[in-house]
Amino acid sequence: MKVEKIAFPQRFLWGAATAAFQVEGATGVDGRTDSIWDTFCRIPGAVVGGDNGEPAADHYRRFEQDVRMMADLGLGAYRFSIAWPRVRPDGGAVNQAGLDFYQRLVDTLLEHGIAPWPTLYHWDLPQKLEDAGGWAARDTAFRFADYAATAVEALGDRITTWTTMNEPWCSAFLGYAAGIHAPGRAEPEAAVAAVHHLLLGHGLAAEAIRAANSHTRVGITLNMYPIIPADPAAPGDQDVARRLDGLQQRIFLDPLFRGEYPADVVEDLEPFGFAANVRDGDLGVISAPIDMLGVNYYTEHYVSASPNGASSAASPWVGVDQLSFPRRDFPLTDMGWEVRPDGLTSVLLRLHEQYPRVPLYITENGAAFRDELDSDSAILDVDRTSYIESHLRAAHDAIEAGVDLRGYFCWSLLDNFEWAEGYAKRFGIVHVDYETQVRTPKMSARWFSQVARDNALVAVP
Repeated sequence: MKVEKIAFPQRFLWGAATAAFQVEGATGVDGRTDSIWDTFCRIPGAVVGGDNGEPAADHYRRFEQDVRMMADLGLGAYRFSIAWPRVRPDGGAVNQAGLDFYQRLVDTLLEHGIAPWPTLYHWDLPQKLEDAGGWAARDTAFRFADYAATAVEALGDRITTWTTMNEPWCSAFLGYAAGIHAPGRAEPEAAVAAVHHLLLGHGLAAEAIRAANSHTRVGITLNMYPIIPADPAAPGDQDVARRLDGLQQRIFLDPLFRGEYPADVVEDLEPFGFAANVRDGDLGVISAPIDMLGVNYYTEHYVSASPNGASSAASPWVGVDQLSFPRRDFPLTDMGWEVRPDGLTSVLLRLHEQYPRVPLYITENGAAFRDELDSDSAILDVDRTSYIESHLRAAHDAIEAGVDLRGYFCWSLLDNFEWAEGYAKRFGIVHVDYETQVRTPKMSARWFSQVARDNALVAVP
């Protein structure tokens, strides 16, 4: 039997990703104050099982063990987020104890030959800033830049790549429109204001990072999905797909890469006062060149003018997840998401063909499944392994088509607090027993380790 190796480009970066609130725990330790997620978790029914970010995966206390495990797995990079309420509690003065934790983490990563890839904002806005208006308030963008300057001043001599924001779509539309993520507001005017202020915060933070270290690479991470009309011949479905693609993708990509918001999206959002948030000079700040773009991908979305296929118009600000539905001919993850690896190829090709080219990295890709233990207590997560393999093949297809894809970060390194799903969903390639905090690499971790070491997939026809 012929065995074919599917090789990735030289120096392709292999890593795994986490987010501070999902893994760190220690939410009241060393000067950290509440984030919007601490507050949101206290709302009855907001999170499955009433779960919260304590102790999560206890990464704050166990990071040295976790870094050794990453090194054993042969990972070349670790994408983590810095907790704003640790570094500048309540959005105010600098907290040295919080900075010291990230100093230790970065130093330990470098000692083990692992590149640190920090994200400055993975959704944990200090609650005091939310009380002052949150991302719906323009001032929050400037407070974010202050925080970014603090982080890069402390860590920038050891870090070569910074990500400003993770998935601003989720922050704006799930947090301020749908109300199903922190801060739990269902206010369309606030949501569209948040879109612009998140992007402005990115641009201001990028300025601050480059002012502190001109040799540092700066980028942003967006969650991207093909958005496909359920009935391509139905005008209502076509229009919903256009509007949702505008809100999911183009409202972020166009200002970043073209220095303007899409005219059709601005028109759709006119009833909610979107344009009034944009001031002279803002788009120049937002569109300053970036050095890389992170892409988070999990599935495709099929959308209709209504969930039952009727042709009634959808609200122009509604979130994609509220209008998408699975089709029965594809396997589903434990989140109810279709396994659609071809969509990753489509997303990468779209960026390559329609926007100015910058290096791309898959900064999140993975799946929640129910883990199965064999008689030796090994965790045989066959479905997760298959999911990652199929998406790596899709990524390789994009590379073969000319896409400048330079790395892949699996989501997630550890089982963790999965936002509104609490601890009910497991994405980790490493199992975490939340009672004992024992870590157990799953089959997917061992398999992914070999891929990273070989810089290649093995294909058996």
